[in-house]
Order: sequence, then C-alpha cells, then structure tokens
Amino acid sequence: MDLTIIIPALNERNKIIEDILAATRFLGDEGLSGEVIVVVDGSTDDTFEVVSRYALTAPEVRVLPYSDARGKGAAIKRGVEAALGATIMFADAGMCVPYEDARLGLALLRSGGCEIAMGSRSEPETVVLKKQPKWRQMGSTGFRFVIQTLMGIPRQIGDTQCGFKLYRCDVARHLFAPLFTAGYMFDIEIILRALKAGYRISGFPVHWSNDEDSRYHPIKGSIAVVRSLVDIRMRLLFEDMSARPDRVDAVTMAGTSRRD
Repeated sequence: MDLTIIIPALNERNKIIEDILAATRFLGDEGLSGEVIVVVDGSTDDTFEVVSRYALTAPEVRVLPYSDARGKGAAIKRGVEAALGATIMFADAGMCVPYEDARLGLALLRSGGCEIAMGSRSEPETVVLKKQPKWRQMGSTGFRFVIQTLMGIPRQIGDTQCGFKLYRCDVARHLFAPLFTAGYMFDIEIILRALKAGYRISGFPVHWSNDEDSRYHPIKGSIAVVRSLVDIRMRLLFEDMSARPDRVDAVTMAGTSRRD
C-alpha cells in the first residue's frame, strides 16, 4: 500500500465526511493505493458513528475510537500504529491545507532527500488564503522564539505546528512508538526525536486557510503549551541521560528546509 492518511477527529461530525471524501479523491487522482484512518479522540458528539456508517460502503476507510479525549498526539500515534502504507501522512480535519499540496511532500520523500516532509506556512511560496486573528499571529511569533531558544528547534524549521506532515513509514513508527506527549505539542517532541536520530526534515509550501472552528483557548491553551514544553524538555533530557550515561552523540540536521 502506498499511502496512509490519518485524520485525528474531535467533535468533527459536521465536516469529517468532507475530509474523508477529499482524502480518498486525492488517492484516486494520484493513482495511489491507500487508506484513510480517522482516529476519533474522545468526541462527545457522534463523529464515530458518522464515520462508521460511511466506512460500511468505503473499504479504504477505517475508524479507530478512543473512549476519552487523550489528545491529538495520542490519536495520531494510534493511527501510526495501525497504518499499512509505505508513507504515512496526517492532516488536520477541516482541510486547512488542500490534499493536492501533499504532492510536494510525496515528491520530497520519493527523491530520497528527506525522511520527513512537513507542510510549512513559513516557506516563501506558501499562499495564506485566510489569515489567523492578530492575537494568534502574535502568539505564533512568541511560540517560535520559545521553541528556538529554549527547546533547541533550529531556525531552519520555521513552522512546527502545521497539521500536514508526511513520514516514511519506518521513520514514523520509530518516532511515534516512544511518544509521550498526548496533546498538541507532540510535534515538538517528534521533531526533537527526529533530529536526535539524524533524520532529514524538509519543509514544503502549502495553500493554507485558517480554520475558524479551532478548539484552541488563548488562556488555557497557552498554559497547557508551557506545561507541555517543560515536560518535553525535562523528560527527553532524563531519557537521554538514561540511554547514554557515558557518552554524548552529535546530532546533525542534514537536508532541513532553509528558514532564515
């Protein structure tokens, strides 16, 4: 199987079928054998039932439930565990990025130039069709400063949070298996693990639109982000100390996209 598309879903009953249709249409248009896995993360609406009914007539669609809302990272981790594709992709519900943009990510992986291809809003060729509110833009600027200065994310990786990423299957399994960050900050943990392992990361431009149905709360969300980043930094630090007590390995980042 060529490609697995994972869609994490929390209370998405009103738009999840449109996401599935767009994903399956992309597979067909590109001539790819593939599957769409919807991981329903503790929804309080009937998202699971909606997808389950649709999947009865669409064998390429699978739905995996969680009984409680563990978080986006946990949902994608479960999707990676179940994926059958040679390439694994995840895309946020709501189609902030059209699936056609994944062609660029697939081309990067096929060329052998990287193991991880990330849609990036900071690429020069990216087209922002609908901007975030000003407060979100300001928050994003502050967030980039924090992850670069305190978390060690290289400046070349200009956008860690765009929900449109592709991985070589073996790489995804390697990185997501030890993932402990269940919420939105899982991308930071995955990127740090990838850099430590020497995997090459490339960004590619996208056509991006802000989803007004965002579940991010400015105050509660910011507190949760800070707590999560501290947890990631401390746990990875102690994990490294435990795994390598007598030596320090150099980590190189070959082939990352340029973001100055």
